[in-house]
Amino acid sequence: MSSTITKLNAPLTQAFDFQPSGEQLTPTPTLNTLTQQLAGFDTLTSALEYAAEGITGYNFYDARGNLRSILPYRLLKQNARTLAQRLFGFNLPRGSRVAIIADTSPEFVELFFACRYAGLVPFAMPIPVNLGSHAIYVQQLRGMLESSQASIAVANLDYVGFLEEASAGVANIHWVGTPGGLNDFPALDVELQSNHPDETAYLQFTSGSTKTPRGVIITERALMCNLQGIVRNGLEIKPEDRSASWLPFYHDMGLVGLVLAPMVTQISVDYLATRDFAIRPLQWLRLISRNRCTIAFSQPFGLKLCAMRVRESDLKDLDLSCWRAAGIGAEMIRPETLRIFAEKFSSAGFNENAFLPCYGLAESTLAVTFSKLGKGCKGIHVDSKTLIDKRVVTRLQADGRKQNEFVNCGRPLPGHVVKIVDEDGNQLSEMMVGSVLVQGDSVMTGYFNNPEETDKALKSGNWLDTGDIGFLFEGDLFITGRRTDVIIVNGRNIRAQDIEELAEQQPEVRSREASAFGVNDEDGTTTIVLVIECRLTAVTERQSLITRLQQLVYMAFGVNCVVELVPPHTLPRTSSGKLSRFAARQGYIQRTNLTGQLTFVESADR
Repeated sequence: MSSTITKLNAPLTQAFDFQPSGEQLTPTPTLNTLTQQLAGFDTLTSALEYAAEGITGYNFYDARGNLRSILPYRLLKQNARTLAQRLFGFNLPRGSRVAIIADTSPEFVELFFACRYAGLVPFAMPIPVNLGSHAIYVQQLRGMLESSQASIAVANLDYVGFLEEASAGVANIHWVGTPGGLNDFPALDVELQSNHPDETAYLQFTSGSTKTPRGVIITERALMCNLQGIVRNGLEIKPEDRSASWLPFYHDMGLVGLVLAPMVTQISVDYLATRDFAIRPLQWLRLISRNRCTIAFSQPFGLKLCAMRVRESDLKDLDLSCWRAAGIGAEMIRPETLRIFAEKFSSAGFNENAFLPCYGLAESTLAVTFSKLGKGCKGIHVDSKTLIDKRVVTRLQADGRKQNEFVNCGRPLPGHVVKIVDEDGNQLSEMMVGSVLVQGDSVMTGYFNNPEETDKALKSGNWLDTGDIGFLFEGDLFITGRRTDVIIVNGRNIRAQDIEELAEQQPEVRSREASAFGVNDEDGTTTIVLVIECRLTAVTERQSLITRLQQLVYMAFGVNCVVELVPPHTLPRTSSGKLSRFAARQGYIQRTNLTGQLTFVESADR
C-alpha cells in the first residue's frame, strides 16, 4: 500500500477528548485506558458501568463516510441514567415494555439502556422496508404494540407519524413521542435499582409477520451467557480489536452482536445505517479500512452486494488486511458467495481465512455455534439425490452427479448442546439430516404473552426447536435449510402464510388456493414463488392479477416474487387436505425445468 494510504489507515490510538457540538468530531479510539474485561458481568447495566470508566464507545457515520456523532460509553452511561430518571415520571410497574423504532442512532442506544436502568423492558421495532408499504408497516407496528402490551412507544421524527398511527386505540399505551419529547419530563430524584439476572432484559421480535408477531423473552442471564460465549470463545476479543457494522439494530445479530457485544468488551464500534449501506455498500468496507476494524459481520447478501458494486478503481484505496473476523450468518451461507467476495477483494488485502461462518437465532439470544477462527469457510460436497430421497449425507464420490455444498457452521458455544432429531423426536446419528434442536443457558424462556407458540418451540428438557434442518459431522453443525414455513430473503424472515393470505384477499383467489415458497438459484439467491390456482382465461385479466400480486408482495415485504397461475386442483395436498408447500415447490421446479439445487428438506406431511 502507498504511504498515503498507510497514514490514512493509522490505528485510532490517541487519548479520547470529547468535542463539543459544532467542532470537528474524532472517533472514539481503539486502544482503551481501561483493562479489558470480557463480559464477566451479571447484567447489562453493570457492564456499562465498567465500560464507562474507559474512553471507547460508539461512532455513527453518514452515507458519505463522514462521522456525524459519537457516543463514548461514559457519555452513554450518563445520558441513560438521566433518561431513566425521566422514565420514572410515567410511574410504570417494573418490567413494563417500551417500544423503540430502531434507527441507527445514539438516541436508540441511550433509550435502550435507560429502560434497563429504570427496570423497564425495551424492544426494537423495524424501520419501514420501502416507501410503498405504509399500511402494512403500520399494521406490523400495531401487532408488536398489542402483542407486547407496550406502555411507551418512541420513534425519531422520521418515523413517529407511523408510530402514532399504529398506536391509536391500542390499550396500555401511556405515551407516544420522540426521544427529544422525553426531555420535557423532569428527571425525578429516584434511586436506580440494580437489575437481577433473572429479569427480562429485552424482547426480540423475530418474524416479519403482520398478524402474529412473536416477542422472544431474553433474560439478563441468557444475554450475558451468550455474550460471554461470543466474545471469549467465538471471537476471542483482544484489546486492539475494533468493530464496524451496517446491520440494523432491530435484528438480533445487529443488536446483540454489534451493539451489546462491543460494549461488554469495552471496544469501539463504527456504524453505517442499513439504508445507507444498501445505497453505498462500499462505505462499510471503507470504514473497516480507514479505522482498522478487525471484526465485522454480515449476512451473505451484504457481501454479495459489495462484490457487485465494487469497481477496480475502488480497490486501490482499500486495505482490508486488518479484518481478522469476517462473521457470516443470519441466513443460508452459500460458499460461492464467499468465494466471489474473497476473489474480488483479495487485491485489497482481504484474507479468505478471515471468514467466520456461524449459526444462531433470536430464540437462543443470538449465537449457537461458531466455526474456528482463522480457518475460513470449510464446506462439504454431498450427493443431492441421497440427501433428498433418504435424508442421509453421502460425501460425493463420483464426478458428474448432482451435488450440494454445505458450510461448516462450527461447534456449539460452551454450555450449549445441539442435536438432530427425526419427525418423532428420536435423536439421529451423524450424517443424518433432521431437525436442529438446541439446549443451553442462552435459550429463551418463551414468547411474551404467547403460550401456544412457546409450547411449539420449547420441547421437553428445554430443548429449542429451531425450525432448521441440518446434520452433524465430526461434531460440527451443517445447516441444509428450513423445516418451518419461513422464507429467508436477504436476511429477512418472511412467513409463507403471510404471502398466501395477502394473495387470498384478492377477489380472483379463493381460500387455500395459493402456495408460497422459496427457490434457491445456483448462485444462492432465494426467490419467492407464489403459485395460484386460477380460473381466469383472458390474457389481460391473468396478467393484471400477476402484476397486482407482485406489487402487493413488494409493498408488504420489500421483495420481488415470481407469480405462476395454474389450473384448479394443481396444487398438491396432504392426506389431511392441507396444501403441501414442499410438494408445491417440487412441482414448480419440475414445470419450469429449474436446475437449481434443492436444499429444502421437509417432512412429507407438512
